Amino acid sequence: MREISLIGSTGSIGIQACNVVRRYPQKFKIVSLVANTSADVFLEQVQEFKPAYAALADEQAGKKIAGDIPKGVRFAYGKQAAEDGVCFGDTALVAATGFAGLRYSLRAIAENKRLALANKETLVCGGALVMEELEKKGLDILPIDSEHSALWQALSFDRKADFKRLIITASGGPFYGKTQEQLRSVTPASALKHPTWKMGAKITIDSATLLNKGFEVIEAKWLYDTTLDKIHTVVQPESIIHSMVEFADRGILAQMSYPTMELPIQLALTYPERLDCNLEPLNFEQLGAIRFLPLERKAFPCYDLALTALEQGDNYPCALNGAGEVAVRAFLDERIPFTAIADTMDYALQKTKRTKADSYEVLQSTDIAARALAEEYVNKV
Repeated sequence: MREISLIGSTGSIGIQACNVVRRYPQKFKIVSLVANTSADVFLEQVQEFKPAYAALADEQAGKKIAGDIPKGVRFAYGKQAAEDGVCFGDTALVAATGFAGLRYSLRAIAENKRLALANKETLVCGGALVMEELEKKGLDILPIDSEHSALWQALSFDRKADFKRLIITASGGPFYGKTQEQLRSVTPASALKHPTWKMGAKITIDSATLLNKGFEVIEAKWLYDTTLDKIHTVVQPESIIHSMVEFADRGILAQMSYPTMELPIQLALTYPERLDCNLEPLNFEQLGAIRFLPLERKAFPCYDLALTALEQGDNYPCALNGAGEVAVRAFLDERIPFTAIADTMDYALQKTKRTKADSYEVLQSTDIAARALAEEYVNKV
């Protein structure tokens, strides 16, 4: 039986991971639950799964439910208590959002856990550091991002397999083809209406700006030890083909399914075994056209900034992420217009001081500085 520490249990990925565990209770057991602030949902999960350990990163939220925790569950709250949650079981499923996920992932590696990774920022911010630590420990990453799970599957579950090109697909979000003038009037409500996926607020906005796709390119660089010229992105509006790999003979393998995160979540936990995921089979006769459209850098400023940060290297992707988290929050709070998300990140990147990203402390310092620069720009706007 696989024993799981579920980090970020109340988010979209965490909730779907719970569905996977419910589907196969004889194969999976949640032994640790960690969340940030969603006390009520978290308490329901603790009462259902009765893990050995449970922790909320937010102290006030933790105090709110401390008296309702079932007997036999060790409960704690605070950032250190939350980080300690990865120490249980054999697999850490890191689904926390934002820069905080990097700390959980590094701790999981230090504790010799299988790392099932759904947190993009782990590799966007700390790719070099994370891959170095994995190498030292002889550990691997089990990717949960739908695109990277698709690439992993097409490579026969071997991230070191030879390939000619990685082809990452994007839905294009709700605003593909819109002009900058049209985008200036985009509201948070409209940006949160993704055409094919149901996700958390931050990643939904990142999908609308295509920043998310830039993050996936950065992740691909580290996961598959490759260069930007061997990574191609294309818009696939129906979100049926989740990514593809081209090989030396120009043959291409694709992974296809209706849009769902439960498949990559479950596969990361069952690998190398495949089990029924209770998904609707593809009805090819009713699919209609499966389209491929260009994803041009300059047409999507946030996507372009992500690739620029990758090209600059060192701590620039980390700075991009920190500024992006502030910018998205400011947009959702209606402090800045949609188009200013890219402007905020650009401002922070322009003022970032280059530092070799070789320690968590350096990355944390970069993250703090980038957030301050982003706030500075938001306040000007």
